[in-house]
Amino acid sequence: MSASRYTYLGPAGTFTEAALRTLPEAATRELVPMVSVPAALDAVRSGEAAAALVPIENSVEGGVTTTLDELASGEPLMIYREVLLPIAFALLVRPGTALHDVKTVTGHPVAQPQVRKWLAAHLPEAVWESAASNADGARLVQEGRYDGAFAGEFAAATYGLEPLVSDIHDAQNAATRFVLVGRPARPASPTGADKTSVVLWLREDHPGALLELLQEYAVRGVNMMRIESRPTGEGIGRYCFSVDCEGHLTDRRVSEVLMGLKRVCQEVRFLGSYPRADKVTATVRQEMTDAAFTEASDWLGRCLDGRA
Repeated sequence: MSASRYTYLGPAGTFTEAALRTLPEAATRELVPMVSVPAALDAVRSGEAAAALVPIENSVEGGVTTTLDELASGEPLMIYREVLLPIAFALLVRPGTALHDVKTVTGHPVAQPQVRKWLAAHLPEAVWESAASNADGARLVQEGRYDGAFAGEFAAATYGLEPLVSDIHDAQNAATRFVLVGRPARPASPTGADKTSVVLWLREDHPGALLELLQEYAVRGVNMMRIESRPTGEGIGRYCFSVDCEGHLTDRRVSEVLMGLKRVCQEVRFLGSYPRADKVTATVRQEMTDAAFTEASDWLGRCLDGRA
């Protein structure tokens, strides 16, 4: 395995690269762009890279389905940390292009809902076609295939383009969440502001099946931060569930949730416990603290010994 190599969703100039470069260790790693999320993750699975940074969630569009599906299938991988990156787009064009010259535009499909209102107001006649990534859209503009691309302003220099309009976003405070993914190993130590991710498969489809999963979290006071259903590919109506919750695997309330899920689910894939990028500490009710679980366990032991 190449411990010095990190892959990411490329090409050069993507928001993913910008997010990766916020990590301190990025300065000492070889950063290798890949053509797709599956390619970036497969490089980790094969040992060609130590880790990959990929997008997993957008505040406007929700989960990045390709990443969710890749983490739910194939050889298991683990999330070791996350990055939150504020997202604003620039309309990148070839030098000398005026706004009225822009008849065709491109960008990643996830970008379109984030600039739709701006397009309708300023370029209502422009034709949108999707690109593999925002940076790839910039490359296509460089090659003359489109008049403009919605990408990060930082990508302009890489592709010899100019930002015709900057700071474009329909939603204020838009952000994308990225995760650093590696091969399974011991989770990072708890920080007090952590997140745990899993993928869950129902044992059987019956009334209340999803409620049973939710109750495992609710009765232990564990806050679910995200839940998304994804088709398993086994037929219409067959889904698995990708879930993030507050807390770390070593927290008693979280470990008991996972044990409960393991009992009621057909399969549970543990995706990791890792520090929250926003560093927000979970609010834990007194009866759900580790101390409360320990006290209850000690009491049960005394009952079994006849000392209650």
